[in-house]
Amino acid sequence: MTSLARSLRRLRPTVIRIGDVVAETPHQFQKTSHIHTSCQRVFNPAETNLFNNHSFTASTRAISVHAAKLTNGATETNRGGPLVEYERRISSGELVDGDRCQVATLTELQRLYDELVRSVDECQLDRNAEKPVRSGWLWSRLLSHPSFSPVKGLYLYGGVGTGKTMLMDLFFDQLPSNWRKKRIHFHDFMLKVHSLLQKNKGLSDPLEVVAGEISEEAILLCLDEFMVTDVADALVLNRLFKHLFSKGIILVSTSNRAPDNLYEGGLQRDLFLPFIATLKERCVVHEIGSSIDYRKMTSGEDGFYFIGRDSSAFLKQKFQQLVGEGTATPQEVEVVMGRKLKVPLGANGCAYFTFEELCDRPLGAADYLGLFKNFHTLALEGIPIFGLQNKSAAHRFVTLIDVTYENKARLLCTAEGSPQDLFEKIVTISEAKQMAPRTASRSRKNDVSDLCVDNELGFAKDRTISRLTEINSREYLEQHAAMLAEKKVDQGRMDQDAVEA
Repeated sequence: MTSLARSLRRLRPTVIRIGDVVAETPHQFQKTSHIHTSCQRVFNPAETNLFNNHSFTASTRAISVHAAKLTNGATETNRGGPLVEYERRISSGELVDGDRCQVATLTELQRLYDELVRSVDECQLDRNAEKPVRSGWLWSRLLSHPSFSPVKGLYLYGGVGTGKTMLMDLFFDQLPSNWRKKRIHFHDFMLKVHSLLQKNKGLSDPLEVVAGEISEEAILLCLDEFMVTDVADALVLNRLFKHLFSKGIILVSTSNRAPDNLYEGGLQRDLFLPFIATLKERCVVHEIGSSIDYRKMTSGEDGFYFIGRDSSAFLKQKFQQLVGEGTATPQEVEVVMGRKLKVPLGANGCAYFTFEELCDRPLGAADYLGLFKNFHTLALEGIPIFGLQNKSAAHRFVTLIDVTYENKARLLCTAEGSPQDLFEKIVTISEAKQMAPRTASRSRKNDVSDLCVDNELGFAKDRTISRLTEINSREYLEQHAAMLAEKKVDQGRMDQDAVEA
């Protein structure tokens, strides 16, 4: 506990402030050494490293003993699975203890893993096994009853930074390679669904055909960051997953929201509610109760988050340093279904946009995914404080950060305030109700102009703040550099093979 307390006392988010630097509270933004004549770097010096082999830190070594007791029985009869692998990594020093909430979640994942191992044939998980003819679309049309999986899936939800993605990856990585499985971010999954719907439009029930194509590829579907903000997605999900579950799909998903809170306050939500009931029927729902945001327990001395209105010149200088000897020029990249995205400046895997160009236009996840398929680094100039006047841009910014994080891309940006400052005026309905009553000096007009009451943004802001902090951590940037180095080596091998051929 002493080491954890010491780390938390030293915890500070990552920002760089241009011009005047005002020291905040000890756990927030403080002045440190100069890195440029007109700017100062503020960083989080916490020593904890979360990202080497997905490692994370916890309270006491006793938790490791707790995990060992849970896995003793399993390891005697079954040497595989996420909880077994977790304890192996602790024993080898790859992980440094976990908290009890994560161990409880891993116990659920291990239970599911063991059930799947016992039910491989019934679930048709082995892609090498001979599949019955009834898996085809024509047969499914003639079949009079659905074929639900004998194994229920798992829906994991909890606060930001509690390790949901890491835990699901630990589960997925232990699954046999010959299984029909797929791990995909929810944004990517829905883009694929809409693309398949476009391809099959004109059929009497294109969603059934789409479900058939998805289930042919994978029976075990792992969806990360399940969140519904778009009315088009909401209207599709109920019928899509009824078809998927009837074809034997097993869903494992992570989310920040409990099932009952999905798409809360959304348009035509009454049409979405049957999906929630179906989800709860086909999945075991488990809450990760940890209150620790592990993303914020990283050091951030090498971040590229610059605060100040006069920081655009400094951002362009950093951008040019990363570009190197190349010359950045306007480019155009293909995103999805023939659509193109104009990149104001791009070179050597680095792209430069103003906030207005990327978040104040009708763009979405598909555009951002297309961007990061072509560029590994994004420089974003002029992130504003969010409020009622730029709510739509705030939604796009949240999506942009999600896609940036999922693609492990590097972000350089300038902003009007710290990550917390950007979302200070965004509140949920319940938060708005709990705010102090108005006084004579605080009128209704001021309340409305100051606040943006939006449940989706209110819940998403914590995740975005957390991810902005992690994206600017030393660990994240080291992981990004290692990824680029590996790609460079792979490209060199491919070039060498081409020459020899």
